[in-house]
Amino acid sequence: MKIQLETISPYTKSPFRLLHDPKLNHLFYWHFHPELELVYIEGASAKRHVGNHISEYQGSDLVLIGANIPHLNFDHGVTTDYRKEVLHFKTSFRNNILDSLPELQQIDRLLDLSKYGIAFSGKTKEEAGELMKQLHLLEPFDYFMCIMQLLRLLAKSNEFKLLHKTPFINKYSSKEQKRIRKIYAFIDERYQTKISVDEVAALCNLTKPAFCRYYKKATGNTFIEFLNQYRISQAKRLLLKGKNVSEACYECGFESLSYFNRSFKKVTGQNPSEFKNTYSSKKNRPE
Repeated sequence: MKIQLETISPYTKSPFRLLHDPKLNHLFYWHFHPELELVYIEGASAKRHVGNHISEYQGSDLVLIGANIPHLNFDHGVTTDYRKEVLHFKTSFRNNILDSLPELQQIDRLLDLSKYGIAFSGKTKEEAGELMKQLHLLEPFDYFMCIMQLLRLLAKSNEFKLLHKTPFINKYSSKEQKRIRKIYAFIDERYQTKISVDEVAALCNLTKPAFCRYYKKATGNTFIEFLNQYRISQAKRLLLKGKNVSEACYECGFESLSYFNRSFKKVTGQNPSEFKNTYSSKKNRPE
C-alpha cells in the first residue's frame, strides 16, 4: 500500500493547525505525520482505516489519531454532501504546554491513548463535533480556549473505543521519517517543474542507485511512480476545478500529453476525460 508523509508548515508558532472542511473525497490519501490528528466528519458513511484497523462508520465519525499512525482520508469515495473538520496538534503542544502544567494531566493521558487510535461515539461525538465546527470562526484566544474545552470533553468521556489492542508502531525510523519528509516537501514545492532522480538523490546525500534502492524499499514504489501519483492527484484537483486535460497535464509537471494520459489511466483506471465526465455528472446529478 502506498504511503505518504504529510508535510505541515513549521513556520507558524501555534501548536495547532485547523483544516476547515477540506474536500479530498476524490483522492486515496494514505498518509502519516508527526502531529496528532482529531478528525470529525458528518453527512457521510465510509471507511475508517487507521493503522491496521479497518471498519465502517455511519453518518458521522470522530477519531483521534496518534503521531505517525498511517491513515486514509475519512472522506475517500464519499459522494454525499458532507462536512469535515481536521485539527492537528504539534508535538510542541505536549512538550511545551501539557508537560509543564500538572492540572492538564487528564488531557496528557488522552493524548497518550491516541497511540491506539480512538473512535468516539454518542453524546461525546455530537458535542465535540459542534465545538470543532465553531473553531474556524473564532479569534485566537477563544480558538485556544475552545480547543482546551474540546480536549477536556474527550478526556472525561467514556464513550470511546480503542482501534488497536496495542499502541501502533510506525515501521519508519526517525531518520527515515525526516528523510521522507524532506523528499515530499521537495516534491510539493517542485512538482510543477522538471524533477530528476539525480537531484532528489543528491538531496538525500545518496548516489542515484542507492537512492532508488532505498526509496523502493521504504515506500514500495519507485520514485518516478510516486512522483506520477502525486502529480496525478494534483491533476484531479485541477480537472474538478474546471481545467481542461491539457491545462491539467502541463500545470502538474507532465511534459507529454500522451504520457500524462497513460499515467493517469494507470493510477486511476480512467483517462482524464472519463474522470472529469464521471465526477461532473455526479456533481450535477439531481438528488
